[in-house]
Amino acid sequence: MGRLFGTDGVRGIANKDLTCELAMNLGRAAATVLSNNARRRPIFVVGMDTRISSEMLSSSLTAGLCSVGADVYLLGTVPTPAVAYLIGKYKADAGIMISASHNSAEYNGIKMFSGDGYKLPDALEEQIETLVLDVKNFGENKIGADVGKVTYMTNAAKDYIDHLKSTLPNSLDGLKIAVDCANGSASVTAKDLMEQLGADATILFNEPDGININEKCGSTHIEALSKYVVENKMDMGVAFDGDADRCLCVDENGNLIDGDQIMAICANDMKERGRLAKNTVIGTILTNLGFIKYCEANDTNFIATKVGDKFVLEEMLLEEYNFGGEQSGHIIFRDFATTGDGELTAIQLLSLVKRSGKKLSELAKIMNKYPQVSINVVVTADAKVKFYTNPVMKKAIEDAKAKLGDKGRIVVRPSGTEPKIRVMVECSEESLMNEVANEVAGVVEKELG
Repeated sequence: MGRLFGTDGVRGIANKDLTCELAMNLGRAAATVLSNNARRRPIFVVGMDTRISSEMLSSSLTAGLCSVGADVYLLGTVPTPAVAYLIGKYKADAGIMISASHNSAEYNGIKMFSGDGYKLPDALEEQIETLVLDVKNFGENKIGADVGKVTYMTNAAKDYIDHLKSTLPNSLDGLKIAVDCANGSASVTAKDLMEQLGADATILFNEPDGININEKCGSTHIEALSKYVVENKMDMGVAFDGDADRCLCVDENGNLIDGDQIMAICANDMKERGRLAKNTVIGTILTNLGFIKYCEANDTNFIATKVGDKFVLEEMLLEEYNFGGEQSGHIIFRDFATTGDGELTAIQLLSLVKRSGKKLSELAKIMNKYPQVSINVVVTADAKVKFYTNPVMKKAIEDAKAKLGDKGRIVVRPSGTEPKIRVMVECSEESLMNEVANEVAGVVEKELG
């Protein structure tokens, strides 16, 4: 992990860690590295979520891009996957999204995409980071007619919605659903998308005010959606995060259907229709054991990567796989998208529910989900690095693995987006699971907290 880039771009508290100066320099560096040696001046599409700081950082980033001669197409507020899609639609050289995804409003982030719509590989991020940390190597400041031009793309949300609609073979008529927009990017697209597809959709948490993004709503706070679905006798509910690149669901009984369960339902459907490339699904080291057991029982190949949807995608590209994702709801349908897309996931699942004629709760029975607990311990940035070499931590993790035996597993890792060490344990015995998780989290707190 670099000094600036984590598993999903550059992220931190806006105007403290992620300053206007840093955003401007990231723009200058990105234009220098990602221009693809274009003979014409490079074009960048730039989108943002609904945070109060997004306009500020967008202005700084745009200034940096234009200062070294890149033209900027400003998309306004759109989901992250819209940026990835519109790079190709608008024939741009790269794209940048300003968002801190599921984090609270004081955070913000900068995610970058190459000209093919994929998140940047580590090598390109390192090149950009090197330039930012050594500003002497930026491209020269342009003057006169060579300064980059800004264009406001007023149809960005519509163009993205039209793309999503084109992926469905049928309408969603007859489905009664609730949609939680997390007061984020989906607030500008979800209502029109669901209405145009014919769903009877109630749109919740779609009144962003700059500071209420992800606040007691969205995919990280599913309780309100669950309650609403049950009280109003709806078929199901879908919840997005702040930039709508992930989706979680609740069934008609209000039970959470997470990313692993969504993947099991969709993978089974794709396999039955002969559309699961190489009979393989890509997940991560955090994919629930129940999903792995599902794959074993259904003669489906499973490959695990590091945590982060960009690593899932990299594995998919290596062997031309077309389906994968994360428990958190970052799911990639590579036949239609180059990155995790919450709204795409939602309508693909809704379409499947309608075609099957089954309740979501019934479809979810295809996978037996193992009990799982995650404990996040707040640490400093230095402690995240020391985690890898701390001998007491190593011994605690080995002892935990021995204690779990073949009943479960443990994964302990530094967060790629927050100042935390994450302890995840899953086990067929819930009491043992909690015991082991608390023991290891206690060691993390003592050694690194």
